[in-house]
Amino acid sequence: MQPYEKLLLENKAWAQEKKLKEPDYFERLAADQRPEFLWIGCSDSRVPADIIINAEPGVIFAHRNIANQVIATDFNCLSVIQYAVDVLKVGHVIVCGHYNCGGVRAALERQKPELTLVNKWLMHIKDVYRLHREEIESQPTEKQKADRLVELNVIEQVRNLSHMSIIQNAWKHDQRPTLHGWVYALHDGVLKQLIVLPPGSEIDVIYQQDDAQT
Repeated sequence: MQPYEKLLLENKAWAQEKKLKEPDYFERLAADQRPEFLWIGCSDSRVPADIIINAEPGVIFAHRNIANQVIATDFNCLSVIQYAVDVLKVGHVIVCGHYNCGGVRAALERQKPELTLVNKWLMHIKDVYRLHREEIESQPTEKQKADRLVELNVIEQVRNLSHMSIIQNAWKHDQRPTLHGWVYALHDGVLKQLIVLPPGSEIDVIYQQDDAQT
């Protein structure tokens, strides 16, 4: 049996089990989606959002990329954020990183010539390192340096969210969403909260909108 065939069989087994337990489950799920959370996470296969918080389908609207970044020129990510905030009206946006992140570890090294596109993507994490170089380099081990960069990267991405007009307009008109920065530990499966920015949180004046939409 090919690996992909096993996935299809597992899907059938899962769907049958769901129908047995809740005969109208898929009808309810297909009717509409009203997620409370937008999850911006890492693409790492070991950090599936729904599973690590034990959530049913329909709870989380998700976007994943290498090292859970929120970049102002990434129209894929921006489209997800706008749809989640302006259409789905989510109450919370969570940026979730994880320790032992390959993207973060790579950002602490020199660029690899064979990974030209990945190098460009990781440049943003290198910027986070440059901004916090003294703090990161003060960590006693290489692992601790990488772990601290993981945390600082999450915090910076949450702040990047707060700089967006999409978020600032929602804060002004709807008093939502609350922004969260979390980090996930692979060794024990536990999430740790790093930062919370409720609606109306203070933003550096250079990132504020001159006049929010009316």
